[in-house]
Amino acid sequence: KHIGTGRMVEVSQPGLERIIELKIEHLDELGDLQRKRLILELMGKHSNIIFCKEDGTILDSIKHVSAQVSSVREVLPGRMYFIPHTTDKEDPLTISEESFVRVIGSTPAPVQKALYQKLTGISPIIGTEICHMASVDGDRSANELTPAELTHLYHMFTLLMDDVKTGTFTPNIIYRGEEPVEFASVPLTCYESGDYQEKKFDSISHLLDCYYSEKNAVTRIRQKSVDLRKIVQTALERNYKKYDLQEKQLKDTEKRDKFRIYGELLNTYGYELAGGEKELSCLNYYTNETIRIPLDETKTAQENAKRYFEKYNKLKRTFEALTELTEETKREIDHLESISAALDIALKEEDLTQIKMELTEYGFIKKHGPNMKKQKVVSKPFHYLSSDGFHIYVGKNNYQNEELTFKLATGNDWWFHAKGIPGSHVIVKSEGKELPDRVFEEAGALAAYYSKGRDNEKVEIDYIQKKNIKKVAGAAPGFVIYHTNYSLVAVPGNKLEEVN
Repeated sequence: KHIGTGRMVEVSQPGLERIIELKIEHLDELGDLQRKRLILELMGKHSNIIFCKEDGTILDSIKHVSAQVSSVREVLPGRMYFIPHTTDKEDPLTISEESFVRVIGSTPAPVQKALYQKLTGISPIIGTEICHMASVDGDRSANELTPAELTHLYHMFTLLMDDVKTGTFTPNIIYRGEEPVEFASVPLTCYESGDYQEKKFDSISHLLDCYYSEKNAVTRIRQKSVDLRKIVQTALERNYKKYDLQEKQLKDTEKRDKFRIYGELLNTYGYELAGGEKELSCLNYYTNETIRIPLDETKTAQENAKRYFEKYNKLKRTFEALTELTEETKREIDHLESISAALDIALKEEDLTQIKMELTEYGFIKKHGPNMKKQKVVSKPFHYLSSDGFHIYVGKNNYQNEELTFKLATGNDWWFHAKGIPGSHVIVKSEGKELPDRVFEEAGALAAYYSKGRDNEKVEIDYIQKKNIKKVAGAAPGFVIYHTNYSLVAVPGNKLEEVN
């Protein structure tokens, strides 16, 4: 009605507010030229689009805000539009050193919080970045900083603001592995560690498209993996309880050899008994010590011996059966924990498809019919190029681990895996060459990162040439056995570019 045939004549941003104002010219019903203002307030859950006359009178808005909802400002037709006045906030582009030191230095809040509470246009992450640049603990109370620290903080702050004033922006996304965790228009040096990687963009618009599409993909995958995680966790809890019970029952069989010795000693020294004794005291020829054997006084020596041999044989059978069952339960726990680790690094729907196939094949998910259609697998292992040009492959799940180790890798290629914990198989293609030390470090870091130990400061990594790796007969995919391996300690991280 108002602006359908209009044209945009101006786009502006008031100060550093999260507001964009569009000024639009159009012809009214009488053909006269009119101007309207379309104001976009980009404030998270409080975002709004407000349509005003040129003088600021509100015509309408997406959200109506009454006095009952906000005591600061009403957003209703007929009311005058205004930006809520931030009386306690300073303009970071014009603030003097004296004002900065006075405002920040008198705030009891943590330093990084004081920066975005007292200055307009400063976000929490930029507050953290300024503290990091100044080597100031962002969690310290701002009013505890010394004058020298406040001065240094101001100088680092002005360096950042100079880039804003000159339009020197470096749009970048910070990734942890494949997941985007933060973005900014300036470099975020507070994320400079082995756990994080930076990707730069030509424009903030392109950055935002990538960040939110990738973030949504990660969120979507996590939501879709909820059912699979529940299945794995339920099976794990059941097996943990079963394993604990079997271990206790196995411990009870440890006294079986005592009963065998009782039987043997009764057969040897039973002739000394006259009958009716409650115990036999004799020499245990296994230890050369005197032993006291409890007796059933109503039975003969031979009958007591027979009773002890029967107890021994019963416990022996229980021990043999339980040993096998306990090993089987432990294998199932290891298998489920490896699937849990695969779920942690799944980034795409096809990754979940392959994990679901494994759960179905091993009976954790029931098949819906005898001829259930097998889904086409399009998930591929991670593929990286080392700093020295060697190709490194990382399995995303047990099927891919199996394929990498026993199909892709050849005899002299190198195999890496986190020691004693679930994780991915990492294969370095040696191409018949000797690997530089840096390649071992990079492959070890990947093996640590794509394991259950990724949140640890350091992870011990086993590595060995593929020709010394053997598959465990009858085991789930990806389970191997090896001896005489080498070891290194790696910091979990992924600084390598993925090969598309």
